[in-house]
This record gives sequence, C-alpha cells and structure tokens, in this order.
Amino acid sequence: MLNHLIENEAAKMAFTKQSTVFDQTYGDNEIVQYKRMKIRNHFEKQLKSGSSILELNAGTGEDSIYLARQGHYVHATDVSEGMLRQLSQKIISAQLSDSVTYEQTSFLALENLTKSGPYDAIFSNFGGLNCTNQLDKVLHSFSTLVKSGGVVTLTIMPPFCLWEFLHVFRGYFKVAFRRLFAKKGAKAHIDGIHFLCWYYQPSYIIEHLKEEFELIELEGICTIVPPSYMETFPERYPMLWDFLKRAENSFNRFYPFNRIGDYYTITLKKRTA
Repeated sequence: MLNHLIENEAAKMAFTKQSTVFDQTYGDNEIVQYKRMKIRNHFEKQLKSGSSILELNAGTGEDSIYLARQGHYVHATDVSEGMLRQLSQKIISAQLSDSVTYEQTSFLALENLTKSGPYDAIFSNFGGLNCTNQLDKVLHSFSTLVKSGGVVTLTIMPPFCLWEFLHVFRGYFKVAFRRLFAKKGAKAHIDGIHFLCWYYQPSYIIEHLKEEFELIELEGICTIVPPSYMETFPERYPMLWDFLKRAENSFNRFYPFNRIGDYYTITLKKRTA
C-alpha cells in the first residue's frame, strides 16, 4: 500500500509538471485528435440529453469542455492541481461554470467526493486508470456513483499492443514485451519524473463490475492505426493513414482487434433494479 501511495504521488507530480504544456504538446498531434474523436463518438452514443457525468482523470479539461458544449453537466476530477488549474481557466474562458465543476481528488478516494451523484455516466479517458494497481478498488466504488440504467465508459491500455509487439521484428524486445511482463508495473516517465503503469484486460473490468453492470460495447483504439507517439505518420504517409483509419473503423469492434490496440474503450451499463 505504501509503495502504491508513493507511485500515485509520483504520477501526480509528473502530470502537474506537464500541465502547462500538455495541450500545446498534443494539440497538433493528428493521431491524438483521431483517438479523441473515436472515444467521444463511442461515449456520446451512450448518453441521453443533458446527462450528468463524473469524469475521472480529467486532465486539462478538453473532454469536460467538449461534453459541456454538447449540453451535458460534468463534474471533473483529477489528482493533479496543475491540470485542474488549466481546466479552471478553460471553464472561465468558455463561460461554462454552470455546466462544469471540478474537484481535486484521487480516483482511489471517490467515496469522499463532495458531489457524490449518483450520475448518469462515469467517464475516464486516455489510460489515466492505468496509473494504479488498485483498479479493482476504483471499479467497486462505481456502485453508488452511477444511477440505475447509467453507464461507465473507460479508455484503458491493455497488456498487449499489436503495434508495440511489431518492434520484435526490429530487435527491440524490451519495447515489444514491456506490457506483457509488467506484472509489478511498467516504468513510465514524464519530464524526468518516473512512475509506474499497470495494464488490464477488458475481462478484468467486466469481472469486477459483473454483479451490477453488463457489457454494452468494446472498441479497440489504435489497433490498426499507429499509436500517437508516431505523430509524423499521417503527414508522411497520408494515403496509408486514410486506409488504416478505414480498416480500423471496419474491424475494431471485433475480436481480437477490440483487445490489441494501444487502448480500448469499454462501456458497461448498470442494470435497472
């Protein structure tokens, strides 16, 4: 438990340090924008008009602001005070203080939320929940936070990524197998601050939520399309980029493509009483 708290603090420090340049760093990355569009489309299909949403690891609020502009109400949470400072400025600039609220908290302490809901939906994007080895604790807290008939949509990094595995053919074995052999956490770093990440199969989430939630949809993200760290790919190979996007749109909801991407997005619905 102590080791985990240390790692959680390290991740908090890393993302706070990156917060002032986060949007600038990733804003022009076409693959990041593709991922964000795919995930938003997935999530919005599950929402009714004017939904109340609890967002975990909201970061600088790109999704919070977007969802509020679509007519939803968002309570955004993040452990990083730096990220929330950026979110606060966006709320003021967009004049969305009636639609977006925020709170600094860890997703491991959701029982202490000042706004405990229940909500129509819980949303977590871009693998923020991979920054804990206690994902089971996070998932078990959803029971009281989600309304009957509400949904949980999470974007998670799985233990196997096809694009990373292809590095084996270049002799980069450490990269190819880094997720598969990360039982005690894989090392990650941002701006020189190191922390650990853990990787989860969709079955892990389904198993831990099965008492109250049922699987609605599972979609691979960057399964056929390359991961966002290959940021120059769309510009260098525009025709291939378009082809890969079409291929991914055709196959990423089917096994095994919905499980072997850089991420997957999974939605589960809470059963009605």
